[in-house]
Amino acid sequence: MKHILVVDDAATVRLYHRGILEGAGFTVQEAANGAEALEKAIASVALRPFDLYVVDVNMPVMDGYAFLQALRGADVPQAPALMASTEAEDGDRARAFAAGANAYAVKPLRPEQLIREARLLMGVAA
Repeated sequence: MKHILVVDDAATVRLYHRGILEGAGFTVQEAANGAEALEKAIASVALRPFDLYVVDVNMPVMDGYAFLQALRGADVPQAPALMASTEAEDGDRARAFAAGANAYAVKPLRPEQLIREARLLMGVAA
C-alpha cells in the first residue's frame, strides 16, 4: 500500500485530501508546514518512507518551495511531489518545478483529479 504525506497548513484541506486518498486505498500522514513535513520525511526513512508528497505552497514556518528544496537535498529516499496551490500563474508553476515538484495542480482539486495525479506520480494502475 502506497504511503502519502499531505502537507498543508489548513486542517480542512488536509482532512479533505486525506479522506480522498484513503478512500482510494492509500495510507496518509499529515504535516501542517514544511518544517514538520521535513522532520516526518527524515523520520520515515527508518520506518516507512513516503511514496508521494502532496504539498501546499503558502504555509507558515516553511513554505512548500523551501520544503521541496530541502527535501531534494536531504539524504532520504526521493519520492514524487504534487504541489497543490491556489496560485495559478505560469510563474508559480515554473517555481514549483524548479523547487523539485513533479506535478502542479490548482486548488481546489476534485477527488478524481487528486486520485489520478497520485496514481500517475506513484506508478499505480487505476
